Amino acid sequence: MNFFEHQDRARRQSGLLIFLFGLAVLGIILAANAAVLFTVGPDPELLIGVTLLTAGTIGIASMVRTMQMRGGGGQIARQLGGTLVDHDTTDPLRRRLRNVVEEMAIASGVPVPEIYVLEHEQGINAFAAGYSTADAAVAVTRGALEHLSRDELQGVIAHEFSHILNGDMRLNIRLIGFLFGILVIAILGRRLLFSARFARDSRGAAPAVMIGLAILIVGYIGLFFGRWIRAAVSRQREFLADASAVQFTRQPDGIGGALKKIKALYAGSFLTADAEEVGHMLFGQSMGYQMFATHPPLEDRIRAVDPSFDPAEIERIAERMDRHAQSRRAEAEEAEREDETRERGPGGLPLDADNLAEKIGQPGLNQVFMAAALVAAIPKQLERAAHSDEWAQEVICYLLLSHDDEVREEQLLTIARSLGSESEQQVRALRQSVPELPAGQRLPLLEIAFPSLRRRPERELLDLMRLVEALVEADGRIDVFEYALARLVNRQILDALHPERVRSGGNRKLVAMADEAVDLMAIVAWHGHPEQPQEVEDALAAALERAGLDSPETIPGLQEWAGRMDTALDRLDRLKPREKERLVNALACCVLHDGEVIPEEMDLMRVVCGMLHVPIPLLEPREN
Repeated sequence: MNFFEHQDRARRQSGLLIFLFGLAVLGIILAANAAVLFTVGPDPELLIGVTLLTAGTIGIASMVRTMQMRGGGGQIARQLGGTLVDHDTTDPLRRRLRNVVEEMAIASGVPVPEIYVLEHEQGINAFAAGYSTADAAVAVTRGALEHLSRDELQGVIAHEFSHILNGDMRLNIRLIGFLFGILVIAILGRRLLFSARFARDSRGAAPAVMIGLAILIVGYIGLFFGRWIRAAVSRQREFLADASAVQFTRQPDGIGGALKKIKALYAGSFLTADAEEVGHMLFGQSMGYQMFATHPPLEDRIRAVDPSFDPAEIERIAERMDRHAQSRRAEAEEAEREDETRERGPGGLPLDADNLAEKIGQPGLNQVFMAAALVAAIPKQLERAAHSDEWAQEVICYLLLSHDDEVREEQLLTIARSLGSESEQQVRALRQSVPELPAGQRLPLLEIAFPSLRRRPERELLDLMRLVEALVEADGRIDVFEYALARLVNRQILDALHPERVRSGGNRKLVAMADEAVDLMAIVAWHGHPEQPQEVEDALAAALERAGLDSPETIPGLQEWAGRMDTALDRLDRLKPREKERLVNALACCVLHDGEVIPEEMDLMRVVCGMLHVPIPLLEPREN
């Protein structure tokens, strides 16, 4: 199952969840009406009122709870006691965690999520939360840091990234909202019963007790079915995420070892914080016995990734576990990892029209190594600034500085007017220390900077978007990299500010948007073959054949290409997920028509996929 099939599945599950939730609400309304009939008797007006009140209470409570979580995954992590991992942390375990998460994000082609540690939790657990990749956060417990090796931690993070990439996070938030709406009925009944206990007139309190008891019973009947729905939706997704983690890391022992350590650890995966509401989002079961467990049995998960598992292993693992061992090992591991990535060098996914769609959302170990090599190669002063809350904006400005001295000075003046002289001096210092950054490191540097960027106030982020546009327009023209960076910054900021509006796809078919698709492919073809009309025609013809679209009478040119591309991408984002797959495959066919991939084509693929909410993995240019 590839990324686009996962997105279709997530949309179907969302529809199924809404349907089941509707059935649960209907059941609660019927139970409430039955309670009215039993206690009061047939009263049409009262029955209609109870129906409207019950449905309205559940609906409003669900909507309010969902809106409360608009703060993104970081808000959920903080509610559970999470602490943000600082960019300059001296804790070797936190540094190892940050490196693993960054490698996974860059390999997957998504912005680096915020990273949290649940410091007071000794169990081994983790979760990813948020509406979309733009507001995602990954959190792990202190127990996971102290007990898991790097490979095991990587397996757990890969499991969480599968939830990020496959659209599970939005479904998780909807589950929280729906369940809260149902729970509110039980809470109202419990409070009514509690208040009736203190009534002075016991006779007068009797009706309130009966009503409160009826509401309580109705609420818990609804909660029973709500938790059953949550378990049914969640359990199979955990098996799929485990399988995706194995595919991602190519190391079954990684996630398998983590699951075995949960089994061996006295604290297991349990949390001391109240995690009932978010239990379905966690890597492992957060509580003891539950009637409707949100996770499959631990041994079943272990056997799914390690068929040779012997339960006798658990005792041996328990004897070997040392909570301080990983802290001692982490420094040496990270140093060894850097040496390994330097020796191995880049090894990303060759851009191949036949397998690109299968790799989207499911990158492999090569992409992880390439991401590690990219991060290791970024100059330290740029990496530190990108991680810094203070200087992340200045890194974006640095990336847009012109090679022309006169234009660059005008850009620096614009930066001083917008951000202040101190920021202008910082950008100038970055330019002096690193005059030229290799093309392959520029967009990954943006992804590293994004967690720091999105923590800034909304007004500053909107000002940054305007500043980026001004820097791009400083020389009166726009090149491909400037376009890619500006549009990705805008997309990520807007998605972070309004995550609830992000959609993986719409309901449109590619044939209904043929004009936009042809225009987009023509722009890509012209940038890949400048001033070669015949090559453009051949590449476009191959792409249109792959997409199943008719060739136009005349091939669109490059006039005002940026504005046309904006229009095309905005409309094409409404395509169904499987229709986006056709479009991405066609674009890959267009880029690869001559067997050579130039940086402009790579940047165009990145920005197209970014604007279509398709996480494209790291790609390796292929040349003859």
